[in-house]
Amino acid sequence: MITLGIDCGTQSLKTVALDGDSGQILASACKPYGLIEGLPAGHAEQDPQIWWDALRETVGKVLSDLGSRKSEVGGIGISGQQHGFVPLDANHQVIRPAKLWCDTSTTAQCDEIRAKLGGREKTIALAGNDILPGFTAPKILWLKQNEPANFAKLAHVALPHDFLNLRLTGSLRMEFGDASGSALMDVRTRSWSRPVCDAIDQDLFSKLPPLASSLEPVGTLLPALAEEWGLSSKVVVSAGGGDNMMAAIGTGNTKPGVVTASLGTSGTIFACCDKPVIDPQGEIAAFCDSADHWMPLLCTMNVTVATEAFRALFGWDHTRMDAEISSVPPGADGLLFLPYLQGERTPNLPHGCGVLHGMTISNLTPAHMARAAMEGVTLGMAYGLRRMESLGLKPSEIRLTGGGSQSPAWRQILADVFGYPVVTMESAEGAALGAAIQALHAATPGGSLEALAEHCSPVRSGSRLEPKRADFYASLLERQNTLRKKIMPSL
Repeated sequence: MITLGIDCGTQSLKTVALDGDSGQILASACKPYGLIEGLPAGHAEQDPQIWWDALRETVGKVLSDLGSRKSEVGGIGISGQQHGFVPLDANHQVIRPAKLWCDTSTTAQCDEIRAKLGGREKTIALAGNDILPGFTAPKILWLKQNEPANFAKLAHVALPHDFLNLRLTGSLRMEFGDASGSALMDVRTRSWSRPVCDAIDQDLFSKLPPLASSLEPVGTLLPALAEEWGLSSKVVVSAGGGDNMMAAIGTGNTKPGVVTASLGTSGTIFACCDKPVIDPQGEIAAFCDSADHWMPLLCTMNVTVATEAFRALFGWDHTRMDAEISSVPPGADGLLFLPYLQGERTPNLPHGCGVLHGMTISNLTPAHMARAAMEGVTLGMAYGLRRMESLGLKPSEIRLTGGGSQSPAWRQILADVFGYPVVTMESAEGAALGAAIQALHAATPGGSLEALAEHCSPVRSGSRLEPKRADFYASLLERQNTLRKKIMPSL
């Protein structure tokens, strides 16, 4: 059987075709897009229609590349950027553009919801997570307070991957993984939290989709789409999930003990656990995964968004970037980067900014700045990793995925900063591959998702890198943390 995995990200949508027998990617297509321009600082929005247009275009391209083999397509899975708020009216039509995970305009709404629930500690005790600007919950209150006419039309709350599932099947439902990132769910019971909903609006609870297992299909492909694409109307559409949840499946992170680091626009590190992991400080998100387990996760908002900004500034390709970074010693001769170019989530700095510290005549070069940027964003992720360790999570190795994992120089920096061996996967598709694997499992009932993930996403032989400078980077992380607290004490 062939399944399609679709990853709807912040910068592009990608579709891959997975051969379930061989575990190989047969075809892929990608469609880039951007954010709505001209919005105030801190606002990040997209029109969901661009996701749907990109899906239809890339699916059409992949099916064309499959040729006669497209008749073997039996399942479709969707991975979506987490937390985005897609407001729908009673006819399932989009009311306004979606506010995205990287939208930090809802700080006041977070404070208001948290206050109504009795403060941060009580909020976390109630639902398992704090209310943070990136999450979906404060975006709903923002709509109520800033666009009351649009809020009056709100009949259904959807996340990005739910919206695409709706367009594929006509059914609106949420699975546990992506729903847990909304901050509207009690992650321990996997049910909507009425107190959190009521703190936003007394009628919100009734506007949330039903929740169901991440392993249950959401439905089958609509007949009109099946006819358009030349597919069977029996093609199964799996539950899908958030991009991190799908990246977990795509890196074989489907059993306790495995840890994945994803290096995309944002950076995440997450593990698979057989019970909820609640951080009383709220820095580590207590999510569910999309395989009916739990997935403690740290998220930083500035990873490739920062390294790519420096690469573009100097006009380098990725090979040149790696060479320049490798020409500079660890620590960039004292140049340190605070990477909060678009605020930050972990640590919680919604109004944070980037800082280059320690500039001298000798280190004020493009190569030094590029290395400082790469080290700075990795140290930002390590801040959260140290917090995960304090909650009892001790990885034996860390599996890498995302665009940043393709850089040889960066992989060694990751091993050194994290202090653990790192490995890469045979396939770099990550979230799209995970969506295709989940679809394969949904279309072949009775199989083991863990076995399918192991078959379709093996670790690349010989890719293991051991840490060489863990003590040095531990000191550099302490310096970054101290500098952040001095420069941004009120954030």
